[in-house]
Amino acid sequence: MPTHEEFVARAVALQPLLRAHAATTETDRRVPDTVIEAVAEAGLFKLSTPARYGGHQTSMRTMLDVSAALAEGDGSTSWVVTLVNVCNWLTSLFPSKAQDDVFGANPEARVTGVLSPTSTAVKIEGGWQVSGRWYYNSGSSHSDWAVLGVPLTDETGAVVDQALVLVPRTDLALEDTWFVAGMKGTASNCLIAEDIFVPEHRVMSVPAAIEGTYPTEHKDETLSRSAFVPILALVLAGPQLGLGRAALAYVTEKASRKPISYTYYETQAESVAVQLQVAEASLRIDTATLHAQRAAADIDEAAQEGTYLDFAQRARVRADTGWAIQNVLEAINTLVSVHGAGSFADVNPLQRIWRDANTGGRHAVAAPTVAFEVYGKALLGIDEKITPLV
Repeated sequence: MPTHEEFVARAVALQPLLRAHAATTETDRRVPDTVIEAVAEAGLFKLSTPARYGGHQTSMRTMLDVSAALAEGDGSTSWVVTLVNVCNWLTSLFPSKAQDDVFGANPEARVTGVLSPTSTAVKIEGGWQVSGRWYYNSGSSHSDWAVLGVPLTDETGAVVDQALVLVPRTDLALEDTWFVAGMKGTASNCLIAEDIFVPEHRVMSVPAAIEGTYPTEHKDETLSRSAFVPILALVLAGPQLGLGRAALAYVTEKASRKPISYTYYETQAESVAVQLQVAEASLRIDTATLHAQRAAADIDEAAQEGTYLDFAQRARVRADTGWAIQNVLEAINTLVSVHGAGSFADVNPLQRIWRDANTGGRHAVAAPTVAFEVYGKALLGIDEKITPLV
């Protein structure tokens, strides 16, 4: 099994390819097959796939660091890899029979998904009849299966549970809806189901999962013991960290040659104001990284010990995630200001980094303000719940 460092090195080695295709990825609104094949060849879509199926079953820290390294090359590609890995992880929580359906038939299977239960589910013999529309399914162009949110109802039609269901991609229609300012290449389109059948073994209760009760029979698999919402939230910080590093590298490299217009400075690097701003931006990215790594350690250590993070610990992971993303966005904004109006030229990769980070950083599960409120309530012992996703 490759080490953590080897997986990160593989991601770093792919950065030139990702940069070379970044403009095409954005224009075509999907990651090119050439890039997808290279990522697959490097094994980076299998970071969370159970080892029973030839996967790598690594750790939260490895998923975080690989996503960050890929985002230094291209944000959209990193986002797609991130979402495939976390949805493959979700699949590892289902019963073995469901996992066999997905990975037993195809060990290279890529799962994408949407947690929102924007659908209906009617109980029928042997399972559920499901219809719905799910926005926005990142990586939809490259998936074999989807994990989707559904409400479960009783015979009166009352909702009695929320669930995730596993559905073959061939059972779903796809509507091209992803027309956005950033992360354009993620192909986060809409999946559509019309009266499809989902067998009982491909259904998992979300409230139970939030509290650490997973239907998988493989309780010895460390990664599959990881805390549910903390994993779902923290993975979203990985691409942001890489985008911040990419912005910092670009601006500092150009600063030694780029003048400050309408001043006597022949290079930006000579300016004390620029020096201060670059230092602040770098430290914000470091702060984001340290908080994300602390959260990853919380998740990985608890999984290794076979314990489940309590509510306060889970709330802190959400807060760490929000704090990391907020600091990266502030750092990138500072770096764009330092670089100047030229940041927004179409040929300048900084404008794509800025758009990708600001789009990805608004994902609802990673929203800093919600995360801070959740954590603040936990610190103060206030029982009021504003979201089930903790």
